[in-house]
Amino acid sequence: MSDNDGKKTLGLRGGGRPGQVKQSFSHGRTKNVVVETKRKRVVVPKPGAASGSGAASPSAGDPKKRPAGISDAEMERRMKALQAAKARETEEAEARAAEEKAREEERNRRREEAEAKEREEREREEALKAKAEEEERKKRDAEEAKKAAKQPAPAADPAAAQAAEQRGTGKAPSGTRKKDDRGGAADRQNRNTKGAARDDGRRSGKLTLNQALRGGGDRHRSVASMRRKQERARQKAMGEQVDREKVIRDVQLPEAIVVSELANRMAERVADVVKSLMTMGMMVTQNQTIDADTAELIIEEFGHKVVRVSDADVEDVIDQIEDKEEDLVGRPPVITIMGHVDHGKTSLLDAIRNAKVTAGEAGGITQHIGAYQVKTDSGAVLSFLDTPGHAAFTSMRARGAQVTDIVVLVVAADDAVMPQTIEAINHAKAADVPMIVAINKIDKPAANPDQVRTELLQHEVIVEKMSGDVQDVEVSAITGQGLDELLEAIALQAEILELKANPNRAASGAVIEAQLDVGRGPVATVLVQNGTLKQGDIFVVGEQHGKVRALVNDQGDRVKEAGPSVPVEVLGLNGTPEAGDVLNVVETEAQAREIAEYREQAAKDKRAAAGAATTLEQMMAKAKADEDVAELPILVKADVQGSAEAIVQAMEKIGNEEVRVRVLHYGVGAITESDIGLAEASNAPVIGFNVRANASARNSANQKGVEIRYYSIIYDLVDDVKAAASGLLSAEVRENFIGYAEIREVFKVSGVGKVAGCLVTEGVARRSAGVRLLRDNVVIHEGTLKTLKRFKDEVKEVQSGQECGMAFENYDDIRPNDVIEIFEREEVERTLD
Repeated sequence: MSDNDGKKTLGLRGGGRPGQVKQSFSHGRTKNVVVETKRKRVVVPKPGAASGSGAASPSAGDPKKRPAGISDAEMERRMKALQAAKARETEEAEARAAEEKAREEERNRRREEAEAKEREEREREEALKAKAEEEERKKRDAEEAKKAAKQPAPAADPAAAQAAEQRGTGKAPSGTRKKDDRGGAADRQNRNTKGAARDDGRRSGKLTLNQALRGGGDRHRSVASMRRKQERARQKAMGEQVDREKVIRDVQLPEAIVVSELANRMAERVADVVKSLMTMGMMVTQNQTIDADTAELIIEEFGHKVVRVSDADVEDVIDQIEDKEEDLVGRPPVITIMGHVDHGKTSLLDAIRNAKVTAGEAGGITQHIGAYQVKTDSGAVLSFLDTPGHAAFTSMRARGAQVTDIVVLVVAADDAVMPQTIEAINHAKAADVPMIVAINKIDKPAANPDQVRTELLQHEVIVEKMSGDVQDVEVSAITGQGLDELLEAIALQAEILELKANPNRAASGAVIEAQLDVGRGPVATVLVQNGTLKQGDIFVVGEQHGKVRALVNDQGDRVKEAGPSVPVEVLGLNGTPEAGDVLNVVETEAQAREIAEYREQAAKDKRAAAGAATTLEQMMAKAKADEDVAELPILVKADVQGSAEAIVQAMEKIGNEEVRVRVLHYGVGAITESDIGLAEASNAPVIGFNVRANASARNSANQKGVEIRYYSIIYDLVDDVKAAASGLLSAEVRENFIGYAEIREVFKVSGVGKVAGCLVTEGVARRSAGVRLLRDNVVIHEGTLKTLKRFKDEVKEVQSGQECGMAFENYDDIRPNDVIEIFEREEVERTLD
């Protein structure tokens, strides 16, 4: 059998330009690779083809059949463009065919290489086996010759002669076993010798790095390898097909992958993958991660196909369905009430709902986003979102504008446009939603609705009474005046928008608010935007996931499902989501968990990348800049996520270049013992907003001396923290000038030094005060007085117009006509604005 089994020798085909490329690896290793550059075939139209085709075209040759308004030149240009397009198509088809042919040749080459390698391995094993058997036979013959020389057998023994004859013919007598040189002790010795040789071959030495990189031809075989060899021999003996064609797999390749996982996806041995990476100069283990480009090279080397995927593909299970027009049905509009604090937003909604929501809010202000459904007298259903108006809740108002269809801007008629009113206008414009202006408190004597309309013009809000397109309604939440007109304006605007949604699909919605309830666990207020959310649905929301355990509407009643534009409280989450997160229903719990874990890991990577982006120089510069900055550390726990975020934002605005407030930790839920431990380690107070500490946390706080402050109104919380931060400011030192003195004469006094004879020209000179020595109106010394005498007596102060003697502490360079400036320092406490 020849080495190539009758197959042609692998070589480069004609038509290309062969060349050599020298590859360099680590440790100075190089490798020459023969490459072939294919010549690109360029298809050039034959001369006269264009004219021939033009003549063949009836529209080109016959003016009657040509389209109207097209000249000969235009028709010629069109025909040339058509021919160029056909030529391009031909070139692309030939390029695709050449590429497919090259891929097929590469696959055949790799298959032939694998077959040749396995054939060589098999021949080498057979040669080694034959060599071992030949050596064993020679050794056995030599031993037999020695035995025969020492003990000659008797010639008259017929049994021995018969045995010798049978040995010569190679047959054994019937009913007897071969107990000569081919059986018995010799046979056992043969087996032991072969076993020892096999073990010695397998344990001949450890695998070195050079052997691994070189190919490891003398490497000992593992037990698993020997078993595979025996299995192949058994299959060959039974006539089964042993050499199977290599299976080419589509390997999905993410942005980073572990070596062992890459081997599993290719169905290759991990050792082979590690060896291939070592050949490329990468010393890695099976538990290390490699990048996608390196993994792609490995996959192609093993003959598989690469399918690039991203980790974000796990989110593809969330259906992005384009709803058909026939599936859409009308839905209630979502109306957001916005405006400045204390302009009557919640009271206006109370009047519409005939409920007393304001009574439940601390201090009479709204600190959460409330979601309600109202049914009008005409039967229309409206979904209202009531957002807080205080400046600290800007982010919450922004979330309200993101999910709304119509914004009702409430402006007090006696207060006009205020800062939060402007913010609400900007949020509505950013969300690109229509606006309706409700001028509230029209019943008050100081009400001036025309002033409100005029001030809105400055912010590009032109109402209908000012010839604009923004509806405006004068209302009073107290008397109920104008409420019907407001509802009519909302219904008219909703009718213009033609709001529709598909209720028969997987639900999606936005989290309006989230909180950690003591008895119910994490609870999220969700406004369903599309589909129908049902009890038992599996969903993912932000970095959290869960299964809908219960749905509670705005009246506190449990419902089985919630359709589009319906606000409900969702129970069954595994954690508290962020307000503003999107809720999506998925098919299986595994999908929800996988998406949530991916989002959580992505958020961690983003935070880690932001931290890693800081260089050492930047960190040292920041540390140096922070040396003189005093910090007030605090811990914040709130009842809902939105309030906690609003408090943190308010805390970040407190401070200046000397002092600042640092929020160590903020969260949702009751104050726990772990919060107290963190506060003690950081010497920080714990602030609870509408939450309380449990019994163990209170006991721990009393033992460790940690202060817990409870608040229910954000005004008081911000004012108290600002006052505490003001206490960290260094006091301002002011100088008050109290007098001037002129040196008339300088005397030398033993034991004292130089003494200045002075005349107090203005104010008073005090011994406790600070002094500066001025020469030609230039300060040459600042210090304190060592002595102040009037004649020979030590005095505390000298009035204007009197003479005195002065001596400076540790300073003697005084001259006549120098001026002494006398001042006192006063410390003034500072506060944060």
